[in-house]
Amino acid sequence: MSTRFSKVKAAFLASVLAMTAGVLYAGGAKEQVKKVSICTPYLSSVTTKQMTELMESALTAKGYQVVINNSANDNSKFASDIETSVVSRYDAIVIVSADPQLCEAQLKEAAEAKIPVFGCDAGYADTMEMNATSDNYEMGKLIAGYLFDKMGGKGTFVHLTYRAHPGVVKRTYAMEDLLKARTGITLLSEHHVDVPNQINNAKEIVENLLTAYPQKDSINAVLCAWDEPAIGAAQALQEAGRSEVLVVGVDGNEQAVQLIKSGSNLIATVAQNFEGMAKRVAEDVDNVLNGRSITKGDVYIPAVLIEK
Repeated sequence: MSTRFSKVKAAFLASVLAMTAGVLYAGGAKEQVKKVSICTPYLSSVTTKQMTELMESALTAKGYQVVINNSANDNSKFASDIETSVVSRYDAIVIVSADPQLCEAQLKEAAEAKIPVFGCDAGYADTMEMNATSDNYEMGKLIAGYLFDKMGGKGTFVHLTYRAHPGVVKRTYAMEDLLKARTGITLLSEHHVDVPNQINNAKEIVENLLTAYPQKDSINAVLCAWDEPAIGAAQALQEAGRSEVLVVGVDGNEQAVQLIKSGSNLIATVAQNFEGMAKRVAEDVDNVLNGRSITKGDVYIPAVLIEK
């Protein structure tokens, strides 16, 4: 009786260990559940969180085990999360809204371990498979050109940006290139916006600027590299009664779109297709892990201008 009980107990423990290791049994065959690590420093961002959750849902539905690593704006931990994913032998790694230059050594380790790395609204490095994103340079030209036209080709503006995100950097370069030909327009100042807490920080920056430039038309516009700073800027301008100052952003954030529709200072944004990015990355992860070919490099998902 005790021998039989021991055999049953041993069988039960073996099955538990198998499930813990992610092993499934079907018809006597053994199939390893594949694991995907999603790493980002910016889960506090509305759009980054949206993409991460969409990818998690899509990959889980395909049978993958997904783990999300949020380094909370700590770039060292972000690189460490990727290294841990390599050491833990994940089958694939996805970096979201982050510059691959922050983790070059870790991406090289992943390549040497033959673990494919994908980007979602990130940058692309040769050690990666692909990166689904918008054409950030073209978006930068679109929104800056729109603002400069609305300014009538003359006046002053302030730029709120974050030169640690590869997409934002490209939008900034586009604005700088466009500005060279707009001789009637002057850039008063550029300000780095803190991430996270970008809405409140942008609002504080603009409040301070309004103190420095209290006269009407001393500032004509605020160009924001993404929507959260645009929201903060619009809030500061509304509270100060400076309805003449134009604000634009990029992303298509739901709160920003509502402000555009309500007739606030925020007059336009470029809506990125974050759902399309997340879907494309999930599809390409599945393709690569099942031996199917994909388009390597940056894969651009179309964006659209939203205005009043």
